[in-house]
Amino acid sequence: MNKIFIYVSVFVLVLSLALVSAACTDRNKSQDSLVIYSGRAEELVGPLIEQFSNETGIKVEVRYGGTPELAATILEEGKNSPADIFYAQDPGGLGAVEHLFTDFSGELASKVNPLFKSSDNKWIGISGRARVIVYNTEKMSESELPGDIWDFTAKEWEGRIGWAPTNASFQTMVTAMIVLWGEEKTSQWLEGINSNNPKSYDKNTAIVSAVGSGEIDVGFTNHYYLFRFLEEEGESFPARNYHLRDAGPGSVILVSGAGILETSKNQENAQKFLDYMISQTSQEYFANQTYEYPVIEGIGLHALLKPLSDITAPSVSVSELADLKETLKLLRDTGIVP
Repeated sequence: MNKIFIYVSVFVLVLSLALVSAACTDRNKSQDSLVIYSGRAEELVGPLIEQFSNETGIKVEVRYGGTPELAATILEEGKNSPADIFYAQDPGGLGAVEHLFTDFSGELASKVNPLFKSSDNKWIGISGRARVIVYNTEKMSESELPGDIWDFTAKEWEGRIGWAPTNASFQTMVTAMIVLWGEEKTSQWLEGINSNNPKSYDKNTAIVSAVGSGEIDVGFTNHYYLFRFLEEEGESFPARNYHLRDAGPGSVILVSGAGILETSKNQENAQKFLDYMISQTSQEYFANQTYEYPVIEGIGLHALLKPLSDITAPSVSVSELADLKETLKLLRDTGIVP
């Protein structure tokens, strides 16, 4: 009987030690890890995330995908989502899951330009981008382009336009149209462009490539995609950006940003990551490596970038761009997206 008692006691002790060890391992693993759902492409933000991991010792697991798809995944996963951070390409994606974010705080958050963060401190902008028209310089000059994006509904543009209706940034631009024009005029624009038989693309990169090859004459895109082609192919690449002159939705300033999920098991690491992304080092990376606009003061722009003060952008807050429900409904009702 004593031997049995001893064996049982030893077994319980060993099991207890194993459980304690496992708990410590899990806790240490949690303390040194971070899960990010990124709607931004790996080629753009991967190097910076890797640099953060190397400098902090925090192991970062990144799930890359389209912003709308990742937002839908987070909504489906709910409180069981393994994500600590949702890093979205645009305000619309952030707005879709904003109710699942914890309030953002941090010393550096106050440095972010109010134009680039949510009004209720649920998420912050990490980099800015401008909507532009990319055009083929062998087929036209800038002076031949209209002042407002509405004018591309004219029949002279039939078969000459490229767009990406399923792209998150395009959809956010349509949201800006609804804010500035109202739903009826936005619907008329969508139908007008569609009647001009535009070529549809999945991504902005493909639009710039098509403009450069002469497949299309103009495309609706974000400003920074062109600069990658200029870097790789040189100044002879026959495409340039044009910022619309009439302060309409076609020249809206967008923002990519991120928020911390309330269910995050790594809140401290998530905070460190966002602080890192709006630090001087990271903001200089965006300005000089991805040709985007910094969201804090004191960062010099790349020579190719047009200063925001020189862009006739409309007055639309990022919070107004965060709701895509009406936009998606309008795109479906007009048959632009399935």
